[in-house]
Amino acid sequence: MYRLTSNLVIYRNFGEDQNILYSLAEICKKFYSGEYVKESLITEIYTQVNNLLDISTRYGFDKNLWHNYLAFLLAMNENPFSMVSEKVGANDGSVNIFARNDFHIFKELFDYDFSPIEKELGISCFSTILDYRAIVKSEQIYNKSVSEKVQELSRQIEQASGEEELYQIVTEFYKKYGVGKFGLNKAFRISNDPEYGLLSPITTTGDMMLDDLIGYEQQKQKLIENTEAFVAGRKANNVLLFGDAGTGKSTSVKAILNQYYSRGLRMIEVYKHQFKDLSSVIAQIKNRNYRFIIYMDDLSFEEFEIEYKYLKAVIEGGLETKPDNILIYATSNRRHLIRETWSDRSDMSQDELHRSDTMQEKLSLVARFGVTIGYYRPSQQEYFDIVLELAKRYPEITLSEEELKLKANQWELSHGGISGRTAQQFINHLAGMPADD
Repeated sequence: MYRLTSNLVIYRNFGEDQNILYSLAEICKKFYSGEYVKESLITEIYTQVNNLLDISTRYGFDKNLWHNYLAFLLAMNENPFSMVSEKVGANDGSVNIFARNDFHIFKELFDYDFSPIEKELGISCFSTILDYRAIVKSEQIYNKSVSEKVQELSRQIEQASGEEELYQIVTEFYKKYGVGKFGLNKAFRISNDPEYGLLSPITTTGDMMLDDLIGYEQQKQKLIENTEAFVAGRKANNVLLFGDAGTGKSTSVKAILNQYYSRGLRMIEVYKHQFKDLSSVIAQIKNRNYRFIIYMDDLSFEEFEIEYKYLKAVIEGGLETKPDNILIYATSNRRHLIRETWSDRSDMSQDELHRSDTMQEKLSLVARFGVTIGYYRPSQQEYFDIVLELAKRYPEITLSEEELKLKANQWELSHGGISGRTAQQFINHLAGMPADD
């Protein structure tokens, strides 16, 4: 194994996750050279097996953990070959010579025989991880998106006959999903995590689709048209979704991500206090072969807040124009984002001449959004329609239409008024009640 890993060219640097591979290679070198103390070598082996189990738990791997780990390295390694191949697939070029060399090595690593080590040292840990039965885990505690893709890749490589077939499998994987954290995850947040850097994956994004949002057909269509143009590489606009609380603005944005993820759409959630990091975020993603929406939920500014200046600077651009693969989608309960006061409307105030100039500077922010979509509180009948449609999705709810309307009306009177959110909360309440109630 040491000879194999030392001959890698493109897939040579794996970050922290490479430690298992190279540590096992060193262990194999010691074993076959005979220069080891048995107890110490067994301890080293158990340490690396423990590290492998940690990664497998984090990503929900099962069955052959060694194969899953090697597939994980291929799926996550951002190098000149994999980044050129992402969303495009195989390309001509001299780098393919090195890639095929590395894939030949990975195929040998996949088929590596640990049995001589186990037999000599009297251990069975390698046999266990090659046929592992993982405990069923909640999707909330592991990265399901990465897990499913990596295990699919692992199964395909297991059946490959050699490096040429492995080359086709991996390049098709890069074309279908991409590579690294941006390829295998839908959404991200600013966190400066030690493992992921500035942008960390959001591993549980929900699976809502636009059809799950009842009503608001015109609003959804405008959002689809703009996003469709964006992912197709045509000109598109920043979008502001504004209106009453609980009407589906945030749900629409999350659903649009699910709808276009397979076509290369990714989303980065940014909060107001993080606007100062926007330039760093853009620098990381501007050269990637994905389309990124920078998502700002519940965006609004008070009079004293100046973060909007950072946002204006990013939207307008300085000497460097905003990359074509980035748009901003924001939701807000305020049409103009920034709270106005009566003093804003006067050219004279105690502390500033030409106060209206300041007001215009604030209000000009909304003009940077080329598409504005209004989401308004539904009428009483629209509210009932939403309730009735949602109730159809829960077989356990057996109330008649009239009973549903009566109870829905009682619910909204004591739960914040009419909105799509109130309707969903009411249905959740009914669906969660014991059957005998």
